[in-house]
Amino acid sequence: MAIDATHDPAQTSWVASAQALGADFPIQNLPFGRIRRAGSAEPWRIGVAIGDQVLDLAAAALAGGWSAEVAALLAPLAAGDLNAVMAQGSAARRVLRSALQAGLKTGSAQQAVLATCLIAQAEVEFSLPCTVHDYTDFYTGIHHATAVGKLFRPDNPLLPNYKWVPIGYHGRASSLVVSGTAIRRPNGQFKLPGTPEGAAPDFGPCRRLDYELELGAYVGRANALGEPVPIGQAEEHLFGVGLFNDWSARDLQAWEYQPLGPFLAKNFGSTVSPWIVTMEALAPFRQPFTRPEGDPQPLPYLDSAANREAGAFDIQLQVRLQTAKMREAGEPAVALMQSNFRDSYWTLAQLLTHHTVNGCNLNPGDLLGSGTQSGPQPGQGGSLLELTGGGKQPITLPNGETRTFLQDGDSVELHAWCEREGTVRIGFGPCAGVILPAP
Repeated sequence: MAIDATHDPAQTSWVASAQALGADFPIQNLPFGRIRRAGSAEPWRIGVAIGDQVLDLAAAALAGGWSAEVAALLAPLAAGDLNAVMAQGSAARRVLRSALQAGLKTGSAQQAVLATCLIAQAEVEFSLPCTVHDYTDFYTGIHHATAVGKLFRPDNPLLPNYKWVPIGYHGRASSLVVSGTAIRRPNGQFKLPGTPEGAAPDFGPCRRLDYELELGAYVGRANALGEPVPIGQAEEHLFGVGLFNDWSARDLQAWEYQPLGPFLAKNFGSTVSPWIVTMEALAPFRQPFTRPEGDPQPLPYLDSAANREAGAFDIQLQVRLQTAKMREAGEPAVALMQSNFRDSYWTLAQLLTHHTVNGCNLNPGDLLGSGTQSGPQPGQGGSLLELTGGGKQPITLPNGETRTFLQDGDSVELHAWCEREGTVRIGFGPCAGVILPAP
């Protein structure tokens, strides 16, 4: 994932909003999403974000002016099939990235025709950016794992396997939803505090609803069943990254998770951002992967010189909350915390390699959740469970409202961006959802 001409910070776009201060989608980004005009019955197609616009790749494909190789890559995207391009690997992505950037850069001979292929992002609706047949949620945030572990095991917060194996569980792809989709508070079984041992559990709406700040990595190239992906080849099987909110019903989770792990507490809805930022766009923001002094080094199958040199990513992460009362008063969402993905205990390459080491086959579009990304400092918890000490220490919002867990009408926004001296800032777009009452 080398730096090349597409990362040149001096390069600009004829789409003026791509140069706006703090813009998520400059010409150095070009993430993919599945779009159509809001409220229409138009076919879904893939678009590329540029500034506050979307380049409609169905229209762009018809506009012509592309090489035969690029035209072949645009054909499935015009039909809304991002998975077909994901399956082709990084070489095809680089060809497409270079061609799209050439068409969108200042002075492009294609400006006049491609300008007719733009749609304002405010005028489109999104679906999931690709078809996700399977997803796995990992637990790579060591600061989250430690903070949560302390709530239940103060003297031994991390279980013995945590620093040796990337912990994960298989999720439910059918309940993945795109940003902007409302989430209904789930019903389920739970034990109220003080319930006598052996008494029947209660049933009803979740009382401890929470969010989880995560990244989701999307698989590109598939591997065959029975054929593990070595760590040195893992990134060739990764397409890109988006934001991921794994909504969690903490009271249901506490009652049901033993002995087999998460179930109904997790599968009532998980929200992804509409855009996938490609691995190529993230290349300038790589950094060395290191372990704290005294911690064990990964086993050989999870270790490589390339992963040590540049397997981690410098991605800023933030959670914002807007209550119903704030919305009615016209008050914007407020930031609750901020952390960085560089603090993840495992890299994306390690997650993919471990997932396949037993021969498990991954397919284009499969989603790998990172687990909650908390920071090392107080106030950097990636969930309300951490920020409120398990619900015992309410947080006070600027308007005087307090929260231990989410209430109906609350809207949660996840944001992420990368910025480094000598580069152009890129962002991921929002990942948002509002809580509706239980059915």
